[in-house]
Amino acid sequence: MVNKAALPTWLQGNSGQTVSMSLGVGFATGLYGLSFGALATASGLSIWQAQVLSLLMFSGGSQFAIIGVLGASGAAGMLPAILSAWLLGIRNGFYALRLSGVLQLVGATKLLAAQFTIDESNAVSLAQDQPRYQKLGFWLTGAAVFVFWNGFTFVGAILGGSVSSPGVWGLDAAAGAAFLGLLWPRLTHLQPLAIGVTAAVLAAVFIGPLPSGIPVIVAAPLAVLLVWVFERLNRRKSSPATGAGDSK
Repeated sequence: MVNKAALPTWLQGNSGQTVSMSLGVGFATGLYGLSFGALATASGLSIWQAQVLSLLMFSGGSQFAIIGVLGASGAAGMLPAILSAWLLGIRNGFYALRLSGVLQLVGATKLLAAQFTIDESNAVSLAQDQPRYQKLGFWLTGAAVFVFWNGFTFVGAILGGSVSSPGVWGLDAAAGAAFLGLLWPRLTHLQPLAIGVTAAVLAAVFIGPLPSGIPVIVAAPLAVLLVWVFERLNRRKSSPATGAGDSK
């Protein structure tokens, strides 16, 4: 048994839970860097190019999008790769809208916070019930993911260059598992589920006729538009008719 009273103050109580959660999420997320590094070198990137992507872009979904499109289309797929990465990275901007009120930053620290604004740091921060722990969860998770993700990217890039195919190690499936892990908790309500299913179906349909990278760019906004149209139609059907049959 660990004597909690003997621990530093910042590791006691809710702080300790936040630290544990942040480091656990950081390590688990960082492991996917193995997959990215291996797939990046298999797609034609050098080790240092894969490392620069992880250091500067630092957005797993966008990074996987870039190497996926480039691996399938080569240099000709540069524009679709950039568009796919941008589309997947938009969500971080919405996280920033929420986190700006939590962190209340000024000056140069905003730049560091922007780099750490990712799915995991936002999720851990959101899971805390007090502002001080929300801040701690954000900063510690962002830093943990950054360190582990870049470290495992380097290891994965070296590993990817030493095997004939990342599939031998199962690293090709890890990327899909990572996306599913991020998406699954968001499918608890009808609208996100409808958007996710519609986007998946549309993307599958567009994979054949459209170049690599274009299906996700087309499917995502179309899915949102279709769900919005259906909601509008349902509201019209469910709203009571006005002005008909009124008598005074």
